[in-house]
Amino acid sequence: MERKNEIPKAANPDDYLDQFKAFVEIVRILRRDCPWDGKQTNESIAQLLIEETYETLDAIKKHDDEEFCGELGDLLLHIVMHAAMAEERGAFNLTDVLKKIQSKLVYRHPHVFGGRKAKDVVEVEQNWEALKQEEKTEGESILSGMSEQMPALTYSQSMQRRVAGVGFDWEEVEEIIDKLAEEVMEIKHARDQLEKAREFGDLLFTLANIARRLDIDLEMALRAANQRFYRRFTHMEELCRQRGFNLADLSLEQQNALWEEAKKKVG
Repeated sequence: MERKNEIPKAANPDDYLDQFKAFVEIVRILRRDCPWDGKQTNESIAQLLIEETYETLDAIKKHDDEEFCGELGDLLLHIVMHAAMAEERGAFNLTDVLKKIQSKLVYRHPHVFGGRKAKDVVEVEQNWEALKQEEKTEGESILSGMSEQMPALTYSQSMQRRVAGVGFDWEEVEEIIDKLAEEVMEIKHARDQLEKAREFGDLLFTLANIARRLDIDLEMALRAANQRFYRRFTHMEELCRQRGFNLADLSLEQQNALWEEAKKKVG
């Protein structure tokens, strides 16, 4: 009979450090004894980390704390699993990860752990970007180190925040809105498809900049708009089923009337 592993348990169930130690040990056992977990690499499960992140965002959006708690656990599993794999190949271990993030947090919060003052959130963000720049090697761009795996809209806002940290920014948000109108006109006057695509990219980039200045996460705002459209359109379909209509057979005016009805009903 095959011997089973003893399940690691926290000495004190209410002590998060004890729980964390037991959790790390479970991950180590899985890497050693589970055929699936044991064959994975940092590369093979990389995409799963992105998927788990989006599932966590969904839980936050739904204000479902039970699901949110579970999704944070899934994220923690990936962090510990990645660190375990790195330790196995002699790169670094979980202790190194913890030391590194602690050091970074202390260094980038001199207004909390040092003598520097920060009067408001804006100044904190500016100090953060300035300190990040100090960490870079000579000649390295402030835009280096940004992951191109980020969604394009998120990448735009992240890039804009970085350059704003060194003062490269519009003085007033109204100026950016004026720029938006200019970009719309450039799309209208584009001569070919290539130029239209280029100008449309500039339009989206400008929208990302406006959202940043209004403290709006553009990715989350667009996701919310997608969800609103989904709710409204599926309600239109349900209304058609209830009334014996075929949505495709209705005129655009009739469809728009249903859309307005759906907006009032489902928001």
